Amino acid sequence: METIIRLSAALGIFCLMIGWEYLSPRRIQHISRKQRWSVNLGLAAFNMAIMRVSLGGIAYLSAVTAANQGYGLLNQWPAPEWLSIIVTLLFLDFAIYCQHIVSHKWPLLWHLHQVHHTDLEFDATTAVRFHPLEIMISMLYKVLCIVVIGADPWAVIAFEIILNGAATFNHSNINIPPTIDKKLRWLVITPDMHRIHHSTIPAETDSNYGFSISCWDRLCKTYVADPQQPQTTMAIGLKAFRQQQELGFMQLLLLPFKALRKR
Repeated sequence: METIIRLSAALGIFCLMIGWEYLSPRRIQHISRKQRWSVNLGLAAFNMAIMRVSLGGIAYLSAVTAANQGYGLLNQWPAPEWLSIIVTLLFLDFAIYCQHIVSHKWPLLWHLHQVHHTDLEFDATTAVRFHPLEIMISMLYKVLCIVVIGADPWAVIAFEIILNGAATFNHSNINIPPTIDKKLRWLVITPDMHRIHHSTIPAETDSNYGFSISCWDRLCKTYVADPQQPQTTMAIGLKAFRQQQELGFMQLLLLPFKALRKR
């Protein structure tokens, strides 16, 4: 049931975003959807299959186990359910923010994470363009955080839905008027804010690490308000890959290992 809830929410938000992109795009894309989507959605399907036979449902199950065994801070010092849910959501969101920074700073993790940044365009499918090993490492890290905090099981389901939905939203190529965007980003990560993180300029790539709420970037001084180039024409991706054609499915799977071999 937990899996059905998460997947239904993720699919619904994804369909909403790609419909919005089609009706009101922010940027003109120069690489066809057919070329990119087959790779990005292929990775998403492959990752879902891998997780299904390995770590699927482990986040929720770890929260249930922690509650039953009394593990974690919130299980040691009980609080009202509404407060436990809020603390869980904030703690996990900050934990993912920190993980994102480490994925950029630690070379071993960056070799995996760069698969996400090699996309030369930016739309809702970019949100699911991740290497399966990074997905698995992220899930194990999330489980550790869940046990440490003693996360409420229902809050874990809510967080998974929020994380997936926010990632789809803030990677989407939707047109939000700049005046509205500036107001929205005081609370949430907007596409214009996160697109800066996918810039080819290193100083911009090393900014705006948040996935759902924007306060962590502001508090930790990693926030960049505007890119050096206009949002509608700024170069997306990594400079080392800009001169190549869009990487294929197998090339993305092997990319981290080629990077390690070069090192």
